[in-house]
Amino acid sequence: MDTILHLLAQELRQPEKYVENVAKLLDEGNTVPFIARYRKEMHGSMDDQTIRQLADRLAYLRGLDARRTEVREAIAAQGKLTDALSAAIDCAGTLAEIDDLYRPYRPKRRTRASVAREKGLEPLAQLLRNTRGNAVPAARAAEAFVSAGKGVDTADDALAGARDILAEELSDDAEVRKRLRGLLMRTGVLKTAGTDEGVYAMYRDFSEPVKHMQSHRVLAVNRGEKEGKLKVTLTGDSAEAQALLRRALIHPGSAYADELRAVCEDSYSRLIFPSLEREIRNDLTEAANEQAIHTFALNLRPLLMQPPVKGRVTLGFDPAYRTGCKLAVVDETGKVLETAVIYPTPPHKKTAESKKVLHRLCKTHGITAIAIGNGTASRESEIFIADFIREYGGDVQYMVVSEAGASVYSASRLGAEEFPDFDVSLRSAVSIARRLQDPLAELVKIDPKAIGVGQYQHDMPQARLSQALDGVVEDCVSSVGVDINTASPSLLARVAGVSKTVSKNILAYREQNGRFSSRRQLLKVKGLGPKAYEQCAGFLRVPDGDVLLDRTAVHPESYAAAETLLMLAGYTAADAAAGKVADLLPRIAQLGKEDAAKRCGVGVPTLMDIAQELLRPGRDMRDDLPRPVLRSDVLSLEDLKDGMELAGTVRNVTDFGAFVDIGVHQDGLVHISELSSRFVKHPSEAVKVGDVVTVRVLGVNRKTGRIALSMKQAGTR
Repeated sequence: MDTILHLLAQELRQPEKYVENVAKLLDEGNTVPFIARYRKEMHGSMDDQTIRQLADRLAYLRGLDARRTEVREAIAAQGKLTDALSAAIDCAGTLAEIDDLYRPYRPKRRTRASVAREKGLEPLAQLLRNTRGNAVPAARAAEAFVSAGKGVDTADDALAGARDILAEELSDDAEVRKRLRGLLMRTGVLKTAGTDEGVYAMYRDFSEPVKHMQSHRVLAVNRGEKEGKLKVTLTGDSAEAQALLRRALIHPGSAYADELRAVCEDSYSRLIFPSLEREIRNDLTEAANEQAIHTFALNLRPLLMQPPVKGRVTLGFDPAYRTGCKLAVVDETGKVLETAVIYPTPPHKKTAESKKVLHRLCKTHGITAIAIGNGTASRESEIFIADFIREYGGDVQYMVVSEAGASVYSASRLGAEEFPDFDVSLRSAVSIARRLQDPLAELVKIDPKAIGVGQYQHDMPQARLSQALDGVVEDCVSSVGVDINTASPSLLARVAGVSKTVSKNILAYREQNGRFSSRRQLLKVKGLGPKAYEQCAGFLRVPDGDVLLDRTAVHPESYAAAETLLMLAGYTAADAAAGKVADLLPRIAQLGKEDAAKRCGVGVPTLMDIAQELLRPGRDMRDDLPRPVLRSDVLSLEDLKDGMELAGTVRNVTDFGAFVDIGVHQDGLVHISELSSRFVKHPSEAVKVGDVVTVRVLGVNRKTGRIALSMKQAGTR
């Protein structure tokens, strides 16, 4: 088997045949959601995240192989490729190791060593390196190389040039660099110094071993350095480094050991250490970026998958001070019914007039849910809404929702196209309301980087970040499914296999021909060919279509299998549509899963997926998740007491803990040490964004607004 696939199988702990199958499917242009959902027999039911990890590593390892070939060909072109060097290139496991091997052969700019070689000092360098036993003093040996015409005026000049040559050769030694890199990773300490009393206060006099540096600290230090607030240095065990260099360069009985020791010191301080320092810091940054991207993706997934608040007329409340709070009433489907502006916050404080407007809107439209944006004036707005609910009565509840990215959407071309007659702030109010009703459908309109569930996202490689987050969005949209007759082009474009152009063409077809009555009609959409149809059909639903299976996640390629399964179990499509197939799984068990799958012409995983869809046609998987916490009253910092236990919603997960909304304007922090009584390596092991959790208040700093919470102590006395 291909070496790369073998290595991937080992890394992912997956059978080689499954890794090979996934690689083949990816190379054939299949999307990750399609592979994950509809090719389970070929990959052993890997989830979409594992398949994306496989795809990323496959691309990296193929790039590594391509670099091997480039380096081998470049060295061969110089006539310097030996069997041993070729074998070493083959064995190199990282780009750094390959580049180390290439370093002596890589075209260089003019250096002190190259100048010395031009002056004819190469023989002297080799003399110093290789002479053993008794020999003439170095200065006398160097006299033979003095040449005013070549710019070598004295023996000292000759010796200096020879040392420069040896220092560069030592610096280019791949094995030496590998050992020193390992030494610095083991013993290196990153130190920072600064005078900042604010954000970077903890880094004013900070040091930590490189091997223990956490990703969020690496990114914080990098940003502080970039902003000129911190000076960052790397230190290592220079004594051990010098010893290592001397062992590599100085032979026992060397005649010119003093000169060679000077070479070691110069090579390390001038060439090797600065180069390795850059490499190590780059490696730390790269690893930190990947961890931050991973955490961002972990947070984004549950945020997108938050259960929708269905069946409620909702008021979107975009808080503000001077310009007034913008309101937008949307019906159960997200259609805007009415907009308004009220001024309950400073400096206007028109509380009574604002309550009258709210009262009229609630009576007129039957509002039962209010979504308040968490931006400027959110706290004052929440107090106002809670007070209004107490006076109004009825079945009205509110929830503070993140408005991250709402301003991006409202000022975007998409926002202008959707609501051309609304000003920017009114579009924001609509977006806030719809975020409560269907977070996924609304958040797909916004660049994932603007949603605000990560750290240092602006410091990361933007292309890599976008790739990772777009993959999460695609997986979430595809797993939930999309109503082809109501979905916006933004939502359609996030379905696996559907491009932005095709999404617009689907909308155009819908407008020209009316609602889709079947999936097969998709083949009539301009630009949506057989391959795209294969990839997207299972994720696009026709809830009120003529064909029952069009309402489900069953792929059209498996319709015959689904019909056969119903027949074998003694049911009809009408039974499934009416919810009268409750005994389907027991009947499959009686038939035997393997035998039933064989008779249906599919594998067992596909058979069981079909069965689950027939049991609940058109189900929304998000409905099985815990419901969002809606409130009717408000808490303040003054209401919080140490030991108080409250229900809250996880808003963000970082490397050091989780931020929880407990109904106070400021989210509280559950430090990683307070997440669980068991050891937690990363907070994502214990919680995810959107989780409803019980916490105990450990402490409140009313001056800074910081709230310390505990999950592991909740429920204990």
